[in-house]
Amino acid sequence: MIEDSETIDEFLARHASDVEEAIRKAAAQEIMPRWRQLAADEVEQKAGPHDLVTDADRKAELYLTEALTALLPGSVVVGEEAVHANPVSYEAIRGAEPVWIVDPVDGTRQFVHGDSGFCTLVALAQGGVLLASWTYASARDQLATAVRGQGAFLDGERLRSGAPEPGRDLRVATSHPDYTTDEQKRALLGLRTQGVAPRSCGSAGLEYLAVARGEMDATAFSWEAAWDHAAGLLLVEEAGGAHLTRTGEPFRITGGNALPFTTARDAATARRVAGLLASSVPHATE
Repeated sequence: MIEDSETIDEFLARHASDVEEAIRKAAAQEIMPRWRQLAADEVEQKAGPHDLVTDADRKAELYLTEALTALLPGSVVVGEEAVHANPVSYEAIRGAEPVWIVDPVDGTRQFVHGDSGFCTLVALAQGGVLLASWTYASARDQLATAVRGQGAFLDGERLRSGAPEPGRDLRVATSHPDYTTDEQKRALLGLRTQGVAPRSCGSAGLEYLAVARGEMDATAFSWEAAWDHAAGLLLVEEAGGAHLTRTGEPFRITGGNALPFTTARDAATARRVAGLLASSVPHATE
């Protein structure tokens, strides 16, 4: 538990391992026992057939909400399922209190289908600034962590995203067309060019991890929901990468971004992808 005079940095120095333990326990108790064991009545649609929620999502988020706020009294949780039930709760991201941003099962569709490509995402932010993140792929037993100014790590090994190899097509994970507006579709068409190899994304958290590891070169996403992006944005930043909207500004977890935006292995790649996204939309920089 945080002491009265303790700063967030001091809290993280003392309790980062406790956060990790809470995430592992949530997965062990609420997610993994349901993986490949879901009954039909444990899966529901939210906004459509590609937007699913399961008992694992709900119960893991409840577990993490209780555990994380107990570790850091005065903090609040912005979780995907709680916001779905009460959209006003999303506004806490813009408040002054420390906020835990939680996606209990990122890649629910993959989880429902029995694939291992899902993860639990947790980020700690305050005043719109990302301070720490955890990406836990429980089916693969991989944990990636980042603390602002202290680097990114996967299972204790330092991550360095590096730069794409010269002469090779850029590998870019992109939003699925079903989740884009007409203008965003036009922007994404900018990636359909020589030297770029776009493909539809899976779990956003795992795509960010792939960028931080240098396995993917960039992402191009067209939605703002902080629970999908917060953990990965900091992970990639601390691995040496960068993020930009299509108007050339860093992505803000508090919203109001020009979409799509990119997160890339290095600043040069981020500028290149952002430029391509802007090139297909008239007056994108005005």
